[in-house]
This record gives sequence, C-alpha cells and structure tokens, in this order.
Amino acid sequence: MPDRAVYCLLDELGIAYERVDHPPVATVEEAEAHWATIDAFHAKNLFLRNKKGDRHYLVVAGHRTPVDLKRLAGLVGDDRLSFGSPERLLAHLGLTPGAVSPFGLINDRDHRVRVVIDAALREAERVAFHPNVNTATLVLAREDFERFLAWSGHGVRYLTLA
Repeated sequence: MPDRAVYCLLDELGIAYERVDHPPVATVEEAEAHWATIDAFHAKNLFLRNKKGDRHYLVVAGHRTPVDLKRLAGLVGDDRLSFGSPERLLAHLGLTPGAVSPFGLINDRDHRVRVVIDAALREAERVAFHPNVNTATLVLAREDFERFLAWSGHGVRYLTLA
C-alpha cells in the first residue's frame, strides 16, 4: 500500500494528522465535494518538466489558483514548462496521476525534483494533501507540513502564483 510509508514517516516525525477517507478522486473538481467539511488549505499538485526534460518540478498551488506555466517558467528561471508524463511521475515521485502529493517527495531520495509552493500556503493554519493515494486526504498543521518538507531535504521556493 503506497500510503503506508507516509503514515509511518509522519508517526516517526511526531506529526499529528487527521485522515478523511473518500472515494477515488482524480481531479480537484471531484475532490471538492469531499473537502466541504475540511477547514484547511486545499491544493492542486502539479508535476512539471522543463523543455529538455532534465529538470522536474512539484508545484503546490491553492486548489483554485490559476497556474500560468509560461509565467511560472519565468519565475523559476527555466525554459518552457509542461506536464510530466505518468512514466516520469512514477520514476521521480513514485506516484500515479490523480495521486500527486508533496508526500511523494519521500520517494525522491536523490532530490531531483524541485519544489515550488504557493506563498499563500504560509498563511494557512492547516493544510490538506493526499497520502500518495487518491482515496484519502490528510490534514495537518502547516508548521508540521513544513517540518516534513525540511525532513525531505528538498529546497523549497515559495512564490506568489496568483
């Protein structure tokens, strides 16, 4: 079960979380119905690659925040960005489409994926993400999420994406 590693790591780090189970959801639109009672920063998580395919990005944006890939490429100082293929997603984060999550960083031990997070997340008290499967949502304190990011060893860039 791919999410088991997430729960084990959060427990090991002493990070408290709430788990909300729901039917499989592949898009933000499908997930919104299940988020109605969850008071947290909800995100869309985008796995992107540059034109050459030699740099990959995990972009965490507010679920209603439009992400202009051309503008984002300029912000990160890269050439054209596009969505990474399911094969690249699996190879770099160990995830499948519909289950993209920052928790996939546990599978990127070589730190090849660059992390970009919407600066609006820093205003949230609680954040919500899939535990690497799209049949549940985990809710945790933003400070604890930042502790997870620090543990991952990935450099994180907070950018204004709206």
